[in-house]
Amino acid sequence: MQNRVFQLLVDNNSGVLSRISGLFSRRGYNIESITAGVTADPRFSRITIVTSGEEEILDQIEKQVAKLIDVRNIRELRPEKSVYRELCLIKVRSTPEKRQGIIGVADIFRAKIVDVNVDSLIVELTGNQSKIEAFIDLLQDYEILEIARTGIAGLGRGTDGLVNLE
Repeated sequence: MQNRVFQLLVDNNSGVLSRISGLFSRRGYNIESITAGVTADPRFSRITIVTSGEEEILDQIEKQVAKLIDVRNIRELRPEKSVYRELCLIKVRSTPEKRQGIIGVADIFRAKIVDVNVDSLIVELTGNQSKIEAFIDLLQDYEILEIARTGIAGLGRGTDGLVNLE
């Protein structure tokens, strides 16, 4: 099994995300993560889907998604030709004695402390999945209370492959 990252450009209409996720559900395909947002042109949205499976299943997913109404373009974002980022918020129990240790780990990863409370703090980290996983692993010495992750957002490098939807 392997992971594949697909970037879709779709019409910015209601129900698009539901139709895409419904296709995955009906066919029994797994979505590892999905992010969506409007593009520079408000008529279109960009959806990034990370999915996993065997090579022929991943090829089938790409073909079936491309056939959906409102999908204008689909392409694979290969790791060597793309930039991926994910946002992660982590709430950690924090006593005054442990607070400096957590802040020290956050500083190493260039994470931000975005909220401090009497007994906890929230750390914000942006980066690739391996950076976020490494950060979470180092925080295992502390009590992680909650984690919220956005999933991958990505763009292809350079101007090759840009799609003009005029």
